[in-house]
Amino acid sequence: MKMKGCLAILSIVLVFSPCFAQKTVNVSAEYMYIAPENVTLEQAKLTALDRAKIQAIADEFGTLVNQSNTTYIENQNSESKINFLSLGGSEVKGEWVETFGEPEYDIAFEQNMLVVHVKVKGQIKESASLKIPLTVQVLCNGTTTQHEREEFRNGDDLFLRFQSPVDGFVAIYLIDYSEQTVFCMLPYSQSPDAVQKIERDKAYIFFSVKEAQPETRDIVDEYILTCNGNIERNDIFVVFSPEEFVKANVSKTELSQPGVLSFNEFNQWLAKTRKQNDKIQLYSKSLTIKN
Repeated sequence: MKMKGCLAILSIVLVFSPCFAQKTVNVSAEYMYIAPENVTLEQAKLTALDRAKIQAIADEFGTLVNQSNTTYIENQNSESKINFLSLGGSEVKGEWVETFGEPEYDIAFEQNMLVVHVKVKGQIKESASLKIPLTVQVLCNGTTTQHEREEFRNGDDLFLRFQSPVDGFVAIYLIDYSEQTVFCMLPYSQSPDAVQKIERDKAYIFFSVKEAQPETRDIVDEYILTCNGNIERNDIFVVFSPEEFVKANVSKTELSQPGVLSFNEFNQWLAKTRKQNDKIQLYSKSLTIKN
């Protein structure tokens, strides 16, 4: 990812929970993932880890079947299990809060197939039953809903549409797994605010000077996605709360560049912030970038 111009993400639903005590549990999880031929080792490790976390939450708190086109099959054979685990985090009644230590991977090739076995320990939190939807869309090379994408090409422009039915605050981060680096995309690098304030029912197009309000155009950061190899995976993290919170501490090498921090520093900040504010809701979305 790099900046464009002066400085230089999915149709999804985010939710936050009403204020009451939520059950937290420390868990150990493991999962074995058999990767398709077109999946890289890095992507396979990330997928195995994601599915281990989702399985741990489902085992502890159960699952939700919402009104979507996804079919939930509760069979025990491996194929049905994989289909279920490919569902997003909104399909399980909980969230992964914190990872303890480093995940352990066992990599093997069986019958010419890449097999990744992962073990991970962490803390999970039960979700509340009452939820308020937020609308988030990742847009490619345009700012209308027709430009919604999950796959990008090297050099594509990235925009994000956000709308909330309640007032609140939002921060947006991008994780570059190849560099183990996290970029703070919002609030903008020259913004004086700790996080971006959100007005209820107002549709925002982030990372676009053209779509910004006149009083904020001078500080808007615009981004393009880049790919150094044949294919890369980046994750966008959207953090929302109806109560104000403070973004992660970041380092800046240049005034016109986004703040950065390490992957471990980001995880530590996220775990601490979610423990302090039980109204925070996190959603992550994977983006594929091809050369």
